[in-house]
Amino acid sequence: MKVCAYKQVDVFTSRRFFGNALAVILDADGLEGEQMQRVANWMNLSETAFVLAPTHAQASYRIRIFTPRSELPFAGHPSVGTAHALLETGMISAGPGLVQECAAGLLPLRVLGDGADRRIFVRAPRARLLAAESVPAQDVAVALATQLPVANQPRIVDNGTHWLVCDLGAAGAVRALDPDMRAVAALSARANVVGVTVFGRAHDADHALSVRAFCPGDGIPEDPVTGSANAAIGAYLLATGQLDAIGAEFRVSQGREIGRDGTIDVRVDVASGDVEIGGQSVTCIDGTFLLPPERAR
Repeated sequence: MKVCAYKQVDVFTSRRFFGNALAVILDADGLEGEQMQRVANWMNLSETAFVLAPTHAQASYRIRIFTPRSELPFAGHPSVGTAHALLETGMISAGPGLVQECAAGLLPLRVLGDGADRRIFVRAPRARLLAAESVPAQDVAVALATQLPVANQPRIVDNGTHWLVCDLGAAGAVRALDPDMRAVAALSARANVVGVTVFGRAHDADHALSVRAFCPGDGIPEDPVTGSANAAIGAYLLATGQLDAIGAEFRVSQGREIGRDGTIDVRVDVASGDVEIGGQSVTCIDGTFLLPPERAR
């Protein structure tokens, strides 16, 4: 049996059994993609990350990221959670020049603080917004089972992962949603996106936006706390001229509706368009994972 060091980490929270759970296989060299996908499907978490030796000289390490059904070029909570796990084990250090290699490219990371107060930020791939008419608003309204504000056209944002971003105006509309998951899955397939993410403005002292993300087509009806979706929202706000009203640095609440209550910090560089997402993480499981060395069947 191949014995792999393994951690399960709650990301975007400082409390165990909150945030978004991530499985991290810390020494995945030698595993094939088919084996990784089988493990991720068995884990049945929103994502599982596999740590590999880097192929670029600038990279500190490399990861591959899998949902239960597919591989992703980039995802935020696996990026933050894997860095947490590697720092905790001493496999990397927190100095300047920390770079993650993934299918979306080389992504810089920043580490603030230490121990339980440590926050890790990853720079998402530069975002691109697709044409406003690429997804009919009425189709989105039907899938979400709600009325969309007339002024806020849903947009597809590509930041390594394709998200359909919907501005619902107010946090109350976000928290009250009860989407038709079959319709969301069908819409996601037609639009070629991983899922639909919605946000609304919160008049709350501890966060600016409330966010939810739905990915039923990828085996994740509602993702607890979603880094790439929040990076997409930051890019959407900048591109649509709405960032000034919120600020270039803001905090997001996500996951309360499913008992996770996570927090993400978003930082938008107005000049470059780069978006960083970050937060705290905490380890829940630390041990080994056993896998047959031969190709999974």
